[in-house]
Amino acid sequence: MDICLTLNETRVIGCLLEKESTTPDQYPLSLNALTNACNQKSNRDPVLSLSESEVRSAVSDLLAKRLVSEISGSRVSKFKHRFCNTEFSDLQLSQEERAIICILFLRGAQTPGEIRSRTSRLASFVDVETVERGLKKMVDQGVVAQLPREAGKREVRYGHLFSGEVKATMVPVSKGSLDDKTRIKELECEILELKKEIKRLRGLIRV
Repeated sequence: MDICLTLNETRVIGCLLEKESTTPDQYPLSLNALTNACNQKSNRDPVLSLSESEVRSAVSDLLAKRLVSEISGSRVSKFKHRFCNTEFSDLQLSQEERAIICILFLRGAQTPGEIRSRTSRLASFVDVETVERGLKKMVDQGVVAQLPREAGKREVRYGHLFSGEVKATMVPVSKGSLDDKTRIKELECEILELKKEIKRLRGLIRV
């Protein structure tokens, strides 16, 4: 997986994907609107309390990764994703697959039943089996992983792989903070990005 995203970056992209579908008349989003979307208390797990500067930092990193684009207007700049289904992205997803990734970005690992109930405004799944078929396809594509079944649970959970390997023991972080595992995950993403940049620079030196 070439894309490696931090928690804040997945929240930004998830919000842009969500608002593009649910409030298209207000999309692209200004920095203020994007910050409000990131800090929503509904349909978010974990619930965050990001400052505008923190969101701007995540957006800047995504601009550098070419996963977000900035549209300069007469009043304020607005932002839209380039994550999938655009001429700039190699990632082309069906409406159902896009909805699954969006909700996994916004709420972390979930069961097929949870995914179906939480994506009603993004896509229409006939039943849970339809969600499971979509998830199996995405597992085969290497963008989603199935977590080991938890003791006493009937359904297994699925998580996205755009932030590295999904850990079965991952626990949502508390509001406005990052736990040690999340910090380690972000450091792993930064190391991956640095390795890619070093490789690019070495190529330029050879030329």
